[in-house]
Amino acid sequence: MKAKSLHNKNKILGLLLFGIILIAVMVLIDTLSTPTKHIVEDHIDPFKNVKQYEPVIQKELAHKNLEQYTPVMLALMQQESHGKGGDPMQASESAGLSPNSIKDPKKSIDQGIKHFQSILQYGDKKGVDFQTILQAYNMGTGYINFVAQHGGHHSEKLAKEFSLQQVHKNPELYNCGGDKSNFRYPYCYGDFSYSEKVAANVKSLTDSTPVYLTSQDHKSTEQ
Repeated sequence: MKAKSLHNKNKILGLLLFGIILIAVMVLIDTLSTPTKHIVEDHIDPFKNVKQYEPVIQKELAHKNLEQYTPVMLALMQQESHGKGGDPMQASESAGLSPNSIKDPKKSIDQGIKHFQSILQYGDKKGVDFQTILQAYNMGTGYINFVAQHGGHHSEKLAKEFSLQQVHKNPELYNCGGDKSNFRYPYCYGDFSYSEKVAANVKSLTDSTPVYLTSQDHKSTEQ
């Protein structure tokens, strides 16, 4: 009887030991595989979605002799939508339509490029820097006029001042959805940090800073 009881105890201990070893092996495998998972995740290209539109963007820009701005258009798209949705350039409003009215990415790109060319040419005419032009994609040509009247060079301070002017004109519309914790509040018209974000996107896409991001050497082509 004692021998049988001892046998059962040994059997139970053996099963427990096997279970402990199995758990330890599983934990070890998971620990060893975790860095690999992180490495794969770290190497996912954040611009993957927008890059699929690069051939279309480059082709459309080439028609206007503006193909050197391909990285800029990709950077704008990244900031606007990360390359997602039917209006990846968020160009509906620049065409006088309601937000997201455009449902075809190709039409969105066409309108986005048309809008960009318009502000590029207007910015050249007004003698503002390229950062102002980037900001105007978000805030409109009114921002170009505002900067032209205040030295011709974009700054976050000027973007905030212009935003606040627009907020005062229509406080019910530009109120950050009533969310005072929104980083833009109370500068709820546009995004005062927009041009810096787009410039950072351009740098990430090109691994360098194009000259037109640091100077006024951004010649546009009249069509």
